[in-house]
Amino acid sequence: MPTITDLLRARSDDTDTALLFEDQRISWAEHVRISLSWAGRIRAMLDPGKPPHVGILLDNVPEFSYLLGAAALGGFVAVGLNSTRSGPELREDARRTHCQVVFTDAAHRHLVDGLDVNDFGVNGVDVNGVDSFEGTDPLELFALVFTSGTSGDPKAVRCTHSKVVTPGIMLGDRFGLGCSDTVYVSMPLFHSNAIMAGWAVALASGANLALRRTFSASGFLPDVRRFGATYANYVGTPLSYVLATPELPDDSDNPLRVVYGNEATPGAATEFARRFDVHVVDGFGSSEGGVSIARTPHTPAGALGPLPEGTAILDPDGRECVVGIVGELVNTAGAGMFCGYYDNEAADADRMRDGMYFTGDLAYRDTDGYAYFAGRTAGWMRVDGENLAAAPIERILLRHPAVEAACVYGIPSDGPGDRIMAALLAPGIEMTEFANFLAAQPDLSLRARPRFVRLCTALPRTATHKILARELQSQNWRTDDPVWWSPSPVGAYVPFDKASRQGSVEQGG
Repeated sequence: MPTITDLLRARSDDTDTALLFEDQRISWAEHVRISLSWAGRIRAMLDPGKPPHVGILLDNVPEFSYLLGAAALGGFVAVGLNSTRSGPELREDARRTHCQVVFTDAAHRHLVDGLDVNDFGVNGVDVNGVDSFEGTDPLELFALVFTSGTSGDPKAVRCTHSKVVTPGIMLGDRFGLGCSDTVYVSMPLFHSNAIMAGWAVALASGANLALRRTFSASGFLPDVRRFGATYANYVGTPLSYVLATPELPDDSDNPLRVVYGNEATPGAATEFARRFDVHVVDGFGSSEGGVSIARTPHTPAGALGPLPEGTAILDPDGRECVVGIVGELVNTAGAGMFCGYYDNEAADADRMRDGMYFTGDLAYRDTDGYAYFAGRTAGWMRVDGENLAAAPIERILLRHPAVEAACVYGIPSDGPGDRIMAALLAPGIEMTEFANFLAAQPDLSLRARPRFVRLCTALPRTATHKILARELQSQNWRTDDPVWWSPSPVGAYVPFDKASRQGSVEQGG
């Protein structure tokens, strides 16, 4: 298995393909030269007695790509810092990953102001130096990438050279990418999706790499046309955001051949493929890499794909779930591509149990062996003695034409268990009609019917556009957004006003 260093070496004389950014065009050969010079200078800055970890707090600019290359060439570890987190959170992320140096720019510098310089320094990206290629082990640590933190605090995932190179080569080969192609990356480079399904794909296939500073739905198609992009990656809901832009007769007139990612909202992949005349491949995976599920041509709508060999759905007692019963996705064959979290033994132990990798993701399977996502284990809800998962309820709510996004979670009841609350992005929805709609859904049980509905003007999201359920759950009904509730499991929805909040429901909230 080659390393990232090997892939960079292969591009060192490549003057035909390039990194494309705004009006800049930097050949791969120039990219490698810059990364080499930075590698030498940065390595000289590091204390050899401490972990060689270097933080990167930047948008998708060429300097981020240079620093990734420098990490591979200089033998240090790139730590991607999530620029959407607050200053205190970022400083703590940098400390617990033992960053000696953080590279940032004027736009983000305020987020790391006030740090104790004994922890690490703050530097601009104007470094110089010289170095030469050195050998690297595929199992050597290349980067620390934080999880999205949708259901808990973000954890730093260990990413070796092989963990990054393997999907880069696989996706490039799978889609037949080469020097005539352009890989468009607008997902944030501090996230695993952009590195493994974007940056590494361009590097491995020798394609052009087109970077967008931050994702823009309105800028997506103009960028694709301007850069001649033939491949793009995504994670979360960007396809839905692009689809929300006004449809034009010439939308299909674009160079895109393949769009690859995961967690597209129901129907978005199909509609995106139709509107832009592109092959959309939606898979299932995570930053950890313990389980990966790929859709096949015969995969039903809404399914992740067929359960791979060595992957099972287990109940809390470790027994395999029967058809239709929700359980946790588990790699029963081992760790897969999971290399552990950085300096977090408790989190490692939670993932790896009895030689098996527990994803923390809920799913169920149909009679043909296709798996369906059902949320996170943190999103289990206990209602009237029954365990319920959030994702199947969310999919039902999204059938309503006015519902653009939905997040379902449990809030405390006035007795044992939970009551179900749904936060909706649904402009103009009428609650009497919505109650009738729910009553007409044959697969929505009375237990699964939301008792509380919060009508949001916006939903809190991660940098990769995933809804932050834990933030909504912590707010409960304490919000300025309109909240409706159904006093009985089959009753109409009424405003959750002050009088309601002073009743028995408030005692459980």
